[in-house]
Amino acid sequence: MEIEFEPDLSHCIQTLAKEEYDRLLMEILKTEQSNSEINQSLEMLRAFLESTDFPKLRGEYEPYLVEGKRVRFTLSPMADDVEYRFEVT
Repeated sequence: MEIEFEPDLSHCIQTLAKEEYDRLLMEILKTEQSNSEINQSLEMLRAFLESTDFPKLRGEYEPYLVEGKRVRFTLSPMADDVEYRFEVT
């Protein structure tokens, strides 16, 4: 399972991850049912939000956005953590 984001100059990766976390959490609360895929996504997003140095990360990808390029982030689960990568097009 992977989660993808495309930040832009008005919505950084941290904001997008927080919004997706909140959306998934609300979905679980509305249905009052446990969904393993949603739970995995929530855990991955939580780990990403808690462990990432966002100012440093923004410094790595925002110059590409300023140049008008697109940046796509992919989050993937690891043993007890989350891995991210981004590609520029």
